[in-house]
Amino acid sequence: MFSGIVEEAATVVAIESDKGNVHLSVKCSFTDELKIDQSVSHNGVCLTVVKKVNDTYTVTAIAETLERSNLGLLKVGDKVNLERSMMLNGRLDGHIVQGHVDQTAECIEVTEADGSWYYTFKYKIDREKAMQGYMTVEKGSVTVNGVSLTVVNSKDDRFSVAIIPFTFEMTNFHQIKKGTIVNIEFDILGKYISRLLALNK
Repeated sequence: MFSGIVEEAATVVAIESDKGNVHLSVKCSFTDELKIDQSVSHNGVCLTVVKKVNDTYTVTAIAETLERSNLGLLKVGDKVNLERSMMLNGRLDGHIVQGHVDQTAECIEVTEADGSWYYTFKYKIDREKAMQGYMTVEKGSVTVNGVSLTVVNSKDDRFSVAIIPFTFEMTNFHQIKKGTIVNIEFDILGKYISRLLALNK
């Protein structure tokens, strides 16, 4: 379980294909604090640490994860947003994030707004899934590349988010431009509420 508060935008230093899997090696400042079998969010995808060497650690993404997320598009040198799992005795500064990416979205517009930025993302709409809560709502929560954000201008197949300078610099949002593919996770609370409403019809 995560909160969507990114700790570091770390660098991918190696990518190794192994049949249907991909091993990603990431260099980050807190590698020495990690343990083998620990969960870490990578662009919003929960992956397990399988190896550590000095300041680099390795995780493995399986075929389903690669198909559902943007991890298969990563290249050596790319920045990936990292967050360790949430501690139960801490503050929930973002929102409840599972680390289970629902689908990808495409950035279709980036607009500067006097020192901040508005990013608009478009995703493939599935009416049946939308009825189950796989959608955004105005002022609701959404996770983009592992970052907890507030939705503005929610539409059927798109939404926008406002990015402040700190988030722009500390995450890989500074690398996102028109055409960039990102990971999105819809709000788990919305999914449960939609499911309960459907069962009570």
